[in-house]
Amino acid sequence: MPASFTSTGNGTDTVRFGVVTLFPDLVADVAGYGVLGRAVERGLVALDCENPREHATDPHRTVDDRPYGGGPGMVMKYEPSAAAIASLAARMPAGSPVVCLSPQGTRFDQATAERYAGLPGLVLLAGRYEGFDERLIVDAVDEELSLGDFVLSGGEIAAMAVIDAVTRLLPGVLGDAESAAQESFTTGLLDHPHYTRPEQVAGREVPAVLLSGDHAAIARWRHKQALGRSFLRRPDLVRRLNLNAEQRALLEEYLQESGKET
Repeated sequence: MPASFTSTGNGTDTVRFGVVTLFPDLVADVAGYGVLGRAVERGLVALDCENPREHATDPHRTVDDRPYGGGPGMVMKYEPSAAAIASLAARMPAGSPVVCLSPQGTRFDQATAERYAGLPGLVLLAGRYEGFDERLIVDAVDEELSLGDFVLSGGEIAAMAVIDAVTRLLPGVLGDAESAAQESFTTGLLDHPHYTRPEQVAGREVPAVLLSGDHAAIARWRHKQALGRSFLRRPDLVRRLNLNAEQRALLEEYLQESGKET
């Protein structure tokens, strides 16, 4: 397992991500596929890892220890983690915040992904065990970030989820620039349903409006579906929006067609 790996961008517009992790191979494997993999290949994104174990000074390369006060699990030690952060940050562009993936962090959402997409770089801390020594958080971390109210075995998967979400928003990454603009949460709502060929499958047909060629009617139908789905599945999203009269009418129409009540 390598101490670190680096994919090098080929331009000044390359967005650079760094991950402090005990498992750089795990990060490298995820980064080799799909949209993110293609962005790395094209030099739109550069990904760099640093392993705290390479900065441990004892013969056993110890990176964790028992918690003061007792209790289960182990805690990531201050010194090797701090040294890994410093080493990685020195290779990142100015203005790259250090973000720790933690259940105590602010919930990650599309607005945060959009904010990160405007940065030149981002350093992500992928913890293990019971997390990092709190003094490291105070001294070296700019933000704490959580994917949600659940527990993972380590921060690598969370870090890669953040990197993937941000990468999709970068100019030139997606083949169609409208793809990112029309995805779920970008408009504050869930996405509308999607269909492809054949027109009939398993006794179900594609909605006729999508075959009509009437782009205004299609746009209206899609917005109605997004409003209705969001209202039924994620009402919190709709509550955050100040629906105008047209949107309220569309939502009422969706609920009537679905046999649902407001």
